[in-house]
Amino acid sequence: MTTNTTDTTTDTTTTTGPAATIAEAEARRTRLDFAKSAPKVFRAIVGFDAAAREGLDPALVELIQIRASHLNHCAYCLHMHTNDARKAGESEDRLHLVAVWREARHFFTEKEQAALALTEAVTLVADGGVPDEVYARAAAHFDEAELAHVLALILTINTWNRVALATGKVAGTDERR
Repeated sequence: MTTNTTDTTTDTTTTTGPAATIAEAEARRTRLDFAKSAPKVFRAIVGFDAAAREGLDPALVELIQIRASHLNHCAYCLHMHTNDARKAGESEDRLHLVAVWREARHFFTEKEQAALALTEAVTLVADGGVPDEVYARAAAHFDEAELAHVLALILTINTWNRVALATGKVAGTDERR
């Protein structure tokens, strides 16, 4: 079977810089707009995300979302959540070290480390499940309701990462605004 394809992209831009590059990438995006194509599903994920965050420290929320986005290679969500973390007062040092938190433990509390380890295990669940020791460490730092919310948050960011990756979201564009 032979498939014929034609490249219809042309470069007619005269502006330069990150904003122009982002605009060009967004203009070339040809995948569906998930929010418009499945509005009930989109609103359900938004509601799930909002419910998951309830009662959790906003800084911890962003650390979890950043780490999962690293692991899932989701530049769109990583850009969005690092910006959100900065707006919430997160330090540049911690933001730069989330990906290597084990080597920079002194930047993160024991509770944050437990949440990051759980984030990794749940995000990479196919690689070996969620080890008992990772779960027990998280359970030692969070009461049952908090732990349920942390798990729900990990599930929602993994869902958002997959939506963004599958629909070709472009890092630097934030459609929430």
